[in-house]
Amino acid sequence: MTTLVENFPGFPEGIQGPELIDNMRKQAERFGAESMTGHAVSVDLSQKSADGKPKPIEVNLGRETLLTRALIIASGASARWLGLPSEKALIGHGVSSCATCDGFFFSGKEIAVIGGGDSAMEEALFLTRFATKVTIIHRRNEFRASKIMLDRARQNDKISFLTDTIVDEVHDVNHKEVTGLRLRNVKTGEQWDFPTSAMFLGIGHTPNADFVGQQLDRDSEGYLIARDGHVCTRAPGVFVSGDVSDRRYRQAITAAGTGCMAALEVEKYLEEIGK
Repeated sequence: MTTLVENFPGFPEGIQGPELIDNMRKQAERFGAESMTGHAVSVDLSQKSADGKPKPIEVNLGRETLLTRALIIASGASARWLGLPSEKALIGHGVSSCATCDGFFFSGKEIAVIGGGDSAMEEALFLTRFATKVTIIHRRNEFRASKIMLDRARQNDKISFLTDTIVDEVHDVNHKEVTGLRLRNVKTGEQWDFPTSAMFLGIGHTPNADFVGQQLDRDSEGYLIARDGHVCTRAPGVFVSGDVSDRRYRQAITAAGTGCMAALEVEKYLEEIGK
């Protein structure tokens, strides 16, 4: 869903997200990697059969099952969206879930942030570096954000709040850019148009790890937890990288870095277990 990526090293003029992915794939294949598409339904990480003998890790793709000696889980995390058709149509054109990725593009403009937790406060505070005004829109009157984060937002002169309010529509799909929001007060039902140049979602992310179940350690929100604080898990030969285990940074370059770490750990692990 990413359009122009400006913050990945080596591309001074930026690069389109799909092109960056394709370049990475081609580079890996040049060194012998094979790629295939599929949807991981489940995995069996037990590595022990009924008779107690070691067995390969199983990755169930629905129509087929892959057997492997080592596995890197790099399935990422999905941003939570409002679910509006107009919102979906404008992702990458003024609708974003990453302030650090896209905030710069709206320098000198007014921006709306949706949410009421720490994620929303963090997004709003970061966006004040670029925007002339940031409005936090929250569906309730009370906030889930921690007191310190909420206080920081309230003390910032560039940030204002609209509570008991939800977004019914994002304008303007026809012009392929965000020009405003159709808002509604949940208590009175009143609707009005709110002019803004961008809408940032600050309602959190969901790690794409349901196919793992409870076979690996996960935190309260479902993120996979590395045993050593880096990339190793409690399952031998199973490693994690990127946003499926990173709830803090969530950047392409940090994901790439942990991907390298996981690959090095796989190499070391395969050498240890032998052919």
